[in-house]
Amino acid sequence: MHQARTHLSQLVERALEGEEIVLTRRGEPVIRLVPEQPGGGFAALAGVWRDRVRIADDFDGLSEDLAEPLGMDS
Repeated sequence: MHQARTHLSQLVERALEGEEIVLTRRGEPVIRLVPEQPGGGFAALAGVWRDRVRIADDFDGLSEDLAEPLGMDS
């Protein structure tokens, strides 16, 4: 870990060039340093269901038979 802290920028450059960097603690692997994949993560999912799912206008409303026992307005 100490060596990784000292040489982090070089390790990042090596990972960006395609090398898989594995950091260890007491000889045990604890983390992999790999480049972020473009278009990955949550942002890639934004809009994926657009035009495929329709939410009803009364989606968050309760029918009278459910609202009344709960003491809520429908």
